[in-house]
Amino acid sequence: MTYDESEDRGEVVPELILRIGGEDDKRDYVKLRGDHGDCGPAEGVEGPVEPSPPKKLASLWYWIRLVLLVMCLVLLAGVFVKWVGPFFMDKEIIPIITWETKTFSTPVLAVLVFASVALFPTLLLPSSPSMWVAGMTFGYGYGFLLIMSAAAVGVSLPFFMGSLFYRKIQGWLEKYPKRASVLRSAGEGNWFHQFRAVTLIRISPFPYIIYNYCAVATNVKYVPYLLGSLAGMVPETFVAIYTGILIRTLADASHEHHGLSAPQIIFTVVGFSLTVATTIFFTVYAKRQLKELQKDDEPLLQ
Repeated sequence: MTYDESEDRGEVVPELILRIGGEDDKRDYVKLRGDHGDCGPAEGVEGPVEPSPPKKLASLWYWIRLVLLVMCLVLLAGVFVKWVGPFFMDKEIIPIITWETKTFSTPVLAVLVFASVALFPTLLLPSSPSMWVAGMTFGYGYGFLLIMSAAAVGVSLPFFMGSLFYRKIQGWLEKYPKRASVLRSAGEGNWFHQFRAVTLIRISPFPYIIYNYCAVATNVKYVPYLLGSLAGMVPETFVAIYTGILIRTLADASHEHHGLSAPQIIFTVVGFSLTVATTIFFTVYAKRQLKELQKDDEPLLQ
């Protein structure tokens, strides 16, 4: 340590020189110098770095695009409610509901909904319209029980049928290792780990029908697969039932040629907003948890 006399203030300033390197001549020196009695930051030490103008502009442009996107969605929703919705209700929904109620009794309709929800996933067909019908006809209570009991069959049949194509599915998983790593994580660990992984996969945007057949190739056990699938389908089931009830409410209002009352409008808007928010929340949460689960399982999968 040396001392440097300051010409401006007539003070002695401590100066520390650190030597970095070996014994040869090629050595680096770092000089640390500070003023005695000065409580401010030391010379050469920078404070918090302000964000650069390009970053500020990028952040501003992001919010502008977000606001414009929301405005466009609101405009499209208004056009749909004002013109497209009533036309679609009068020409498509109301005739279907009228034909359904006149053609099938309630028990027969329950059998048809159960069969479609149970068999359509095996045939690679979507079962959401059948869930809407369950919501329109049976409501939340019986509709939920009907859908969940049928879904238990719908996720079990592809699981057992997938064993017939085990090698082909394994080849597909090896061909796309990054995408398959999420699925493979469901086959690792104990019972609860598999149950949790399957539940998150069901909630996430991963294709529902594809996972039905791919699950058997990840060596996941059947019981955690079944229970995890049913648990992960609960949010989707309630959304489908609510959609069916909403369609029935709008169809009744359009058929009777009168608008919704103020309480019905408030209930519809609040219910729709909560449904969308809940769906987004569960989807984002499931994706984050799957990423963490994938990171934890990477040493096991290698």
